[in-house]
Amino acid sequence: MRYVSTRGGAPELGFDDVLLTGLARDGGLYVPAQWPRLDAGELRSLRGLDYEALAVRVIEPFVAGGSVTPEALRSLVADSYAGFDHAARAPLVQLDQRLWMMELFHGPTLAFKDYALQLLGRLFDHVLGQRGQRATIVAATSGDTGSAAIEACRDREAVDIFVLHPKDRVSEVQRRQMTTVASANVHNIAVEGSFDDCQDLVKAMFNDQGFRDALSLSAVNS
Repeated sequence: MRYVSTRGGAPELGFDDVLLTGLARDGGLYVPAQWPRLDAGELRSLRGLDYEALAVRVIEPFVAGGSVTPEALRSLVADSYAGFDHAARAPLVQLDQRLWMMELFHGPTLAFKDYALQLLGRLFDHVLGQRGQRATIVAATSGDTGSAAIEACRDREAVDIFVLHPKDRVSEVQRRQMTTVASANVHNIAVEGSFDDCQDLVKAMFNDQGFRDALSLSAVNS
């Protein structure tokens, strides 16, 4: 899989490099150069798969060609969701005859973003480990992204994570989730200002190419 910037001014990259690059150098976002396609038979074959098996089938085309082999992906996916508190991971609950709800609160921080970020933290560790490198992850949050990102990256061997949140403008539960983690690679910063101020600081870091390269900056969101 190859990825291109939405602004068209950054080099085309494979998955491993896109993962570690975060925002494209031209300020755009990386998207697939060509989207995978599933025919009707392939779609039918997805019926009845458990969450982990379905995740592997969906994600595999997007990581192909890099260090995340099919075997590695299966292992990372299994590890990512093993701690969720429901066997179905994201169960469908019937509320009425034709009304169903998918529950996305069974991850470690009870936020739906756990479903993306638990795997993302492990992908960072895997790719960086293959290269013998270390990265610094920076994120701005108004609440759930920060706590989910911290939980996903805590105690990872190859990443340090810095999360900026607006002081006194997140819920008390999320503030405690972010600020009571004792892991040495987790750094939480309360900013006197709004979420937009936090976001502006993160953007400024990524726009400073020398600073970005010196710290091997990358980003998380979901």
